[in-house]
Amino acid sequence: MLPEEEEQREPEFPEEKGHKAMARADRRLSKHERESRLLVKRSEDYQVFDDVFDVPTLMVVNDLIDDGVVRHVKGSLAAGKESKVYIAVAPDGSLRILKIYLTVSAEFKKRMQYIAGDPRFSDIKKGSRSLITMWARKEFKNMQAAHTSGVNVPFPIAVRKNVLVMEFVGDSEGKPAPALINAEVTSDDYKQVIEQVTILYQKARLVHADLSEYNIFKADRVIMLFDFGSAVDVRHPNSKQFLVRDVMNVNRFFEKRGIEVLDAAQAVEKIKGENK
Repeated sequence: MLPEEEEQREPEFPEEKGHKAMARADRRLSKHERESRLLVKRSEDYQVFDDVFDVPTLMVVNDLIDDGVVRHVKGSLAAGKESKVYIAVAPDGSLRILKIYLTVSAEFKKRMQYIAGDPRFSDIKKGSRSLITMWARKEFKNMQAAHTSGVNVPFPIAVRKNVLVMEFVGDSEGKPAPALINAEVTSDDYKQVIEQVTILYQKARLVHADLSEYNIFKADRVIMLFDFGSAVDVRHPNSKQFLVRDVMNVNRFFEKRGIEVLDAAQAVEKIKGENK
């Protein structure tokens, strides 16, 4: 089988058989590779990948190490239906985030509404790996646009196939900044959220489209937005619908915490700059 054919094939490694996945990967690698530092000096990197581990993903991480983007993977941080998040150590000792999209996830088929209709992504190819690669690239570009426009987001560092690398937001010990769901919130936090969404819309020309208390973080009293995979261009046919949903999610959360919020329609007008 040619290398490119192997890369496109759907992974067969179930979550509960990580040790068998390792053995199978070893058989696929040449004797030289098994004896090289890829397997000897970096064995600790394999140990954190559990069900994310497959040969193509391992090769991507290996390339990131060779290129000096990360030095090694430290450990798992969070898991979701579509991806798993790991803390990695950069060559200078600082911490970075590896967001690895699960190549076996069926969730991406539900995400076409956030890609189809976005004028920036018209070259969608069939196949789950192509879609997942597109999704990772989409999140990276969205984060770049948001960061350049002044939105508080983790700095996007690199994207390779199904692996996204970004700045770690948290303390030097590896404890991440808390999501709003786990933080004490104030009226100033609500004001900051609306301000950030406004900058995202008016300057980056994006709608987050999946905003909630789970992907808004509070780092030293500064509100930061995360998870930009679903974000769409304001020209997307459903962008207004997504914006209204974002505002309603945010309002609902802060209201439950006893914080006074703007009327949803008023907030949408403010974000779009229509209430001047």
